[in-house]
Amino acid sequence: MLSKLSTSSTIPPSNYLIFQVFGWIALASIFLGIATDMLFLVGLPFGLLLVYLTIVDFRKVFYLLIFFIPLSTHLEIPGGLALDLPTEPLMVGLMLIYLAHSVRHAHRRDIAFLNHPITLLLLLHFVWTFVATITSSHPMVSFKFFLAKAWYISVFYFLAHRYLKTEKDIKTIFWLFFIALSITIFSVLIRHASYGFSFVDVARSLKPFYSNHVIYASTIALFFPFTWFARKWYPARSLQWWCIVGGIVLSFIAIQLSYRRAAIMVIYLLIPIYFMIRFKLTRIAMMGAAIGALLLVTHLVTDGTYMEYAPNFEKTVSHQNFDSLVEATAKGEDISTMERLYRWVAAGHMIDDKPLLGFGPGSFYFSYRPYTVTSFETYVSDNPEQSGIHNYFMMVLVEQGIFGFLIFLLFTALILIKGEAIYHQTKDENLKRLVMMALLSLIAINILLVINDMIETDKIGGFYFLNIAFLVNMDIRNKRSNLNKIHKV
Repeated sequence: MLSKLSTSSTIPPSNYLIFQVFGWIALASIFLGIATDMLFLVGLPFGLLLVYLTIVDFRKVFYLLIFFIPLSTHLEIPGGLALDLPTEPLMVGLMLIYLAHSVRHAHRRDIAFLNHPITLLLLLHFVWTFVATITSSHPMVSFKFFLAKAWYISVFYFLAHRYLKTEKDIKTIFWLFFIALSITIFSVLIRHASYGFSFVDVARSLKPFYSNHVIYASTIALFFPFTWFARKWYPARSLQWWCIVGGIVLSFIAIQLSYRRAAIMVIYLLIPIYFMIRFKLTRIAMMGAAIGALLLVTHLVTDGTYMEYAPNFEKTVSHQNFDSLVEATAKGEDISTMERLYRWVAAGHMIDDKPLLGFGPGSFYFSYRPYTVTSFETYVSDNPEQSGIHNYFMMVLVEQGIFGFLIFLLFTALILIKGEAIYHQTKDENLKRLVMMALLSLIAINILLVINDMIETDKIGGFYFLNIAFLVNMDIRNKRSNLNKIHKV
């Protein structure tokens, strides 16, 4: 019997040898790691397995990356560097493999995807980021920023477009992210409960998954449209339906207890935005927002009017409960809002100084001090955490100049306008729902970018580009479907 099993085995000798070698490496690494107290050696075989899997079938590694996005941890390392583990190493590995695969299989490239207006504008934005890097006042900082931009775009846009073409693909991405996000929310809520859900103790409850409560609340907010619409995939009161409904309730509770005003506001804004898309009002809303922003800026810069909004240093302090924070915001005495204003005023002077090419990607923190106005200082203006400008659109204007800003603004506008058109052009109701999910998620991110700068963070930037890649795929699918109908006629 044993001889029959061995001769009829379907395992090739070469694969059996690889299995044996891997087993010996795993055992040696575990024993050596324990003996030398160098525990990172224990993970060596798993790293080798991941490398092998990346080469053989990088779809699985891509799915692994999606799962780890909510679970990743931000690690500060010597030399002023920071790393999101394990997501950033996975991104770099996938980018390199994808680039090698693209060169080898250049004849198979999707011309329609590469020639799509959104792809071309994204590439133009990427190229201009490189130009601004060359002329940067802090070249090494800008080059690190440029590299991060490269692997985000490569992995979450160009590679992701291969795996975001069907309802099944979206469901796979959804469940991977949904399970991991739920794990982190449960962890945060349990720890937060031990502090009595205190407003001042939110930050203590987030480790190791989130570096701050802005990213925590924003991650929940951007994924909320997916969770809300995903319940339609399954029959009411089925196991999957209950899991998703539970996720909706959990997300809503978590976002309320995050005490992040912007994220809470975004959840409620998604309701009118949904009807805005349904009734084709996106262009009108964008024009209104543009006119409003232009009038506001004109008002503030005329005769130095912005100085009237300088805070009272003694009264602008941190608050110990959410109600007093909301009240202070209305009075202009909330420290986080006023600190943003402090940096935005500095940004205005920086734009005036270098309007064409800007100071270079990622260089705001290293350049803004000489441009600040002391009247807007707050208790946290020393900025020990080295945070940025807290407005992504303004950040692009400061760091990449007027041309970089216009490219990014046009890119954003095109996505929203095309997104609405794609929704109405999609005839299949299930696919139409997926388009709405991606579009609402993308709009939620863009709203949050008005008071934050988070595209180059794994928990936000990943879904930013994933949503865009899916919308482009759906646009190409719709055009091909219409073309087939014409040919049949």
